This record gives sequence, structure tokens and C-alpha cells, in this order.
Amino acid sequence: MTTISVALSKGRILAETVPLLARIGARPREDAESSRRLILATARRGLRLIMVRASDVPTYVGHGAAELGIAGGDVLAEHGGAGLYQPVDLGIARCRMVVAARRGFDYESAVRQGARLRIATKYVRITREHFAAKGVHVDLIKLYGSMELAPLLGLADVIVDLVSSGKTLRANKLAPVEEIMPVSARLIVNQAALKTRRAELQPLIDLFSKAAQK
Repeated sequence: MTTISVALSKGRILAETVPLLARIGARPREDAESSRRLILATARRGLRLIMVRASDVPTYVGHGAAELGIAGGDVLAEHGGAGLYQPVDLGIARCRMVVAARRGFDYESAVRQGARLRIATKYVRITREHFAAKGVHVDLIKLYGSMELAPLLGLADVIVDLVSSGKTLRANKLAPVEEIMPVSARLIVNQAALKTRRAELQPLIDLFSKAAQK
């Protein structure tokens, strides 16, 4: 039996993927979150996990280093989902990508009047395409964390980021002013591998689909 690799990242996606893996008989043989190993065996013969950075999951799968992967919809939209088969929305790691502003900033008026917005985000591609479709001119400021500081310190007018509970926004006196898209994690598959190894991969895809529905 040849090995099938599943690429995924640590953090929330891993935590919410482990119960799905357990349902298909593929629980990791060690604590995947605390282990320093980057290749982890599972209880399912011939199936292993490859731990990579979230933004690298599409790359590993797209180039065939892993046959399967689990990636957030935000990562696929920002870093590329072209050439990848996305058969299952796993329904985990749910959140929203939103535009958020400090309280008192009239976002609707700024958009309506065609003001040039300064936007802080790590989702440069998504943000550019979203505002281009609205005909709004933007100056993008790329940040990788602590996005909420940007409007508070005058670095940006608004931010584009993922929101789950919204507690961090509220704690920093920001609020969502527009939703760009809902986000959840998806099972992704290398298209070439699916063509040549369908007999091995399709049953796994079906198992993930059933596990996600429970």
C-alpha cells in the first residue's frame, strides 16, 4: 500500500480536524499540537499527516507533495485554489472575513463618496479584488498580526480580517462594517493524484464527507 499524505496546519484547524480524523479511524498516534515532528503517523494504515504553515497547504497539495490537504477558505482565496479539487466543505474553523472600522468612522459614506481608503490586512489579494469590484480606490498596508491597532493609531482607516466571536474587535473599540465572505475549512485534493489514484483517494474523500456531516 502506498502512503497518502494529508497536509494541514496547527492551531484551530488541527484541533477541529482531530475529531474528524477519529471518525474515519485516522487519529494521530501522538499529540499533533505539541509534537515537534512534521510528519505524523495515524491509526489508519497508509495515511499520514504533514504539518505545514496554513498558507503553504495549497502549495504542498498543488505540487503533489501531499495528496490531500485541509485549508481554510481564506487561504484558498488568498494564496490560490486553482488546480485544486475542493470536494468537501468540512464545516470546521468557521468564521467570517469582514471589513472593520473604529467606532465613529462613517464607512458607508466614505465608500459612497469614493474616498481613497487605507486598509490594513494580510489578505491583500482578496481585499484588492473586493474593493475593485465596488469601484473603491484603496491603499493597502500589509500586516501579519495585531491588525486592530492600525485604525487606533491612524495607520489605516479600516482593516480586513477574520472574525469569529468579535471579542477582540470589541475590546479595541472596533466593529464590523461589512462582511466579505463566510469562511470554513475545506478538504482539498491534488487533481493529478485523483486521476491516477482514484481507487485509493475517493474512499477517503467519501469518509471525510460523511464525518463532516455528523
